[in-house]
Amino acid sequence: MEEIYERFSRDRFAKLCGMEIEEILPGYARTSMLIEDRHLNGVDIAQGGAIFTLADLAFACASNSHGPVAVSINVSVSFLRAVRSGERLIAEAREVSLHKKIAVYDMEVHSGEDLVAKLSGTVYRRI
Repeated sequence: MEEIYERFSRDRFAKLCGMEIEEILPGYARTSMLIEDRHLNGVDIAQGGAIFTLADLAFACASNSHGPVAVSINVSVSFLRAVRSGERLIAEAREVSLHKKIAVYDMEVHSGEDLVAKLSGTVYRRI
């Protein structure tokens, strides 16, 4: 897991956004981010892209946790509630199905006990 952690801790966009990798296990990852003013859109709530990117980082870590490079080919997202500046978000990605070339993951983003977004994604595994 150390190699995967090292690879994704070099993610320049995640660093720019202030995201942190908290845990990586086979088929699982957890990331976090404190929502700041820089993450807000024109109506003063967290930009959907910021929430998506946090989940996408967890997705990348979980889907690459087995070793081979995995790249996303599809992700669907449902945003369930608005997020304001000062909230700390936690994203978790969990493996649903793993095959030689294709794998599927579910992601959830929470603020405390509140579910903020739910995502489902598919990766292509370059083996």
